[in-house]
Amino acid sequence: EVQLVESGGGLVQAGGSLRLSCAASGFTFADYTIGWFRQAPGKEREGISCISYSDASTYYADSVKGRFTISRDNAKNTVFLQMNNLKPEDTAVYFCAARGGILMFVNYADADFWGQGTQVTVSS
Repeated sequence: EVQLVESGGGLVQAGGSLRLSCAASGFTFADYTIGWFRQAPGKEREGISCISYSDASTYYADSVKGRFTISRDNAKNTVFLQMNNLKPEDTAVYFCAARGGILMFVNYADADFWGQGTQVTVSS
């Protein structure tokens, strides 16, 4: 059974940090590019970061560039999103998704698999 399970969300004050994890199982993780998305209430789902299966390429949306860092550990089938200097506008449900191959993706519809999400709430 294919699974992507996000964890690490929670409530944090503005300026704080969180580290999200996306644990994968049921498919050959090292052959998949992984993306992080988020969806705030009343807003569309936004692709915020992506890392290729080779770890050679990463992508960040302008809204998180310089504050968030994506990384992956293929030995543990896990992708991480380190989020620093969090802002209230970062409040959203965060999802990870997987797409086979090396191409980056920011459209959630391009994913082959996706997780259920983890809530991140940043208080001012």
